[in-house]
Amino acid sequence: MPQEPASAQVVRRYYAAFNAGDRPAMLALLAETVAHDVNQGPRETGKAAFAAFLARMDQCYREQLVEMVIMAAGDRVAAEFVVEGSYLQADDGLPPAHGQRYRLPAGAFFSLEAGLITRVTTYYNLADWLRQVGEG
Repeated sequence: MPQEPASAQVVRRYYAAFNAGDRPAMLALLAETVAHDVNQGPRETGKAAFAAFLARMDQCYREQLVEMVIMAAGDRVAAEFVVEGSYLQADDGLPPAHGQRYRLPAGAFFSLEAGLITRVTTYYNLADWLRQVGEG
């Protein structure tokens, strides 16, 4: 079996850190000027904005990513996975939270330069998530 490309290994480490709750390890894999395309939201730029996003996510959600498939072509990487989570605290503009569980297919696209992630674009079906937490 051929060795996985270096870019895919970086993304695999990023998601391993996510599942371990190791936010510093996630941030260490990002370029200072990382572009983050939030699902259903605007692009955010920079590590500080990404760290603030992670802090908000950790307040509102507890998630693990399973059934991970990572595909790479040079410095572009795609990941497909399932989010298994709990909605812990109401997020801005979203319904009230009371520990609702959800299982949601999702995907993400990455760009890398010099071994660091320069772009993260995440997609999932918000209507499906709203249905699962009882608001759709």
